[in-house]
Amino acid sequence: MSSAAANHSESEGPSALLRPPGQSKGIRVQVRDLKKSFRKVVALDRISFEVNPGEVFVIMGPSGSGKTVLLKHLIGLESPDSGQIEIDGEPVSSRRPSRCRMAMVFQSGALLNSLTVGENVGLYLAEHRLKTAPQITGIVAEKLKLVGLQGMEDRYPNELSGGMKKRVGIARALVMEPNLILYDEPTSELDPISAFTIAEHIVLLKRQYQVTSIVVTHDRDLAFGIADRLALIHLGKILTVGTPAQVKASTDPMVQKFLNIEFNF
Repeated sequence: MSSAAANHSESEGPSALLRPPGQSKGIRVQVRDLKKSFRKVVALDRISFEVNPGEVFVIMGPSGSGKTVLLKHLIGLESPDSGQIEIDGEPVSSRRPSRCRMAMVFQSGALLNSLTVGENVGLYLAEHRLKTAPQITGIVAEKLKLVGLQGMEDRYPNELSGGMKKRVGIARALVMEPNLILYDEPTSELDPISAFTIAEHIVLLKRQYQVTSIVVTHDRDLAFGIADRLALIHLGKILTVGTPAQVKASTDPMVQKFLNIEFNF
């Protein structure tokens, strides 16, 4: 799977991926009774939740809670033992044309080190010959400006900080004018200032594009800072779903343990 994958309607054609800023609209995601086991280990245990169009929905939990397995199901890399995921009312496993334009921002950025920043951002357009070279140059410049990296087209990934690489990954996703963006641990291994910058961009893009955003993270500060609603997952089960205030008010002991744990060495 490419680092910014999309599934678009054959009836709309490639130009549907390149609508002007502000034209993208978020779509609904529904997860129903999702179960997945690997041998005798239950990874997902009847997971259910719904993501509303245009909201930032955060899936939060500690390492080993099932977040990564759930993310793989959302993008179609894993098939459930039972249950179903629907995006825009259509099963993820379906091969029928879909109105969904999905983009993925990977934890590592997943940039190609042999390509410049500009080439990485414009790779999808160039590979599929969706635009001319001058048009791609303009689109790349526009998306890099959106993430605060204007003028960085000729840099290489090894010349960038971790936070800059993640912003390049966001710019590459935006090239496709998605209506659903999935973020995998977007602030992992970042310093507090870089993490705050990434959080700002996630919220800004939601406001500007009305895009549906699903963020998988173990970062409590990020989760409560950007989420319209969030789900806390532990050992493959959803403990609670709600607004940040509702989750903080949960009386579930496991929820409170995760939210209030402190490290004092």
